[in-house]
Amino acid sequence: MSQPDNEDWDIEIKPETGLFDLHLKDVWHYRDLLLLFVRRDFVSFYKQTILGPIWFFVQPVITIIFYSFVFGTLAAIPTDGVPQPLFYLAGTILWNYFADCLNKTSTVFRDSAGLMSKVYFPRLIMPLSIVASNLVKFGVQMALFFALLIFYYVKGTHIAINAYALLLPFLIILIAAQGLGLGMIISAVTTKYRDIAFIVSFGVPLLMYTTTVVYPLSVAEAKFPQYSWLIKLNPVTGIIETFRYGFLGKGSFSFELLAYSSIVTAALLFAGIIIFNKVEKTFVDTV
Repeated sequence: MSQPDNEDWDIEIKPETGLFDLHLKDVWHYRDLLLLFVRRDFVSFYKQTILGPIWFFVQPVITIIFYSFVFGTLAAIPTDGVPQPLFYLAGTILWNYFADCLNKTSTVFRDSAGLMSKVYFPRLIMPLSIVASNLVKFGVQMALFFALLIFYYVKGTHIAINAYALLLPFLIILIAAQGLGLGMIISAVTTKYRDIAFIVSFGVPLLMYTTTVVYPLSVAEAKFPQYSWLIKLNPVTGIIETFRYGFLGKGSFSFELLAYSSIVTAALLFAGIIIFNKVEKTFVDTV
């Protein structure tokens, strides 16, 4: 009996796929769903709040006031001659983007178990939507940084923006990929071992102090040279230092440090996608 050549099937049963079959074509096919998740995350952030999207500004402003008082005034940690609000804001917005991507991605299996167990869509859509929705918040806070930069420039502060500022798109990709890759690894592990979620909840804020968010690398190298390797070991450090050097003209640019951050980022992202792809096939039976 002859069969029709073209039929539009609702369900297609395929053999088990390998680790490196990442279904990227399906991810592109479901791009509308990705945009829907981004919009949902963005709207749910300020829904039923009084200030709404203004919270995107309030959070970093309160943070830099606190850092200026504690680290700038009480601890008297120098900021390489950069005005304290500008120095702290430059590090804070990059670190917050990394931390937000990491924290939310690391619980994606647990938070989306109900949805994932009912309908099919490429699971990689979920962590990608988290990175994209946080990028909106990051863009708003970058606008605040540029406004503050213009304010100090008009005020007469010496700010030497240089060609390294053109690396900004590359730095954003690096910081997003680090949060995404590490988050997917942790998310896969926490499907079996929930203890990791507790470690992440208090470990990420502590990890911030091993980067140059509240102090410049030059101060760490001058005062504690025996521990400076630990700060350079954190792959976020090279990104923050390059960002500050490009836009504020203070500190130093290290090609080795940025290359190290790039290599670690690539390794984390590759490992994260592979592990995520392996676990997403069976996580419903575990969670």
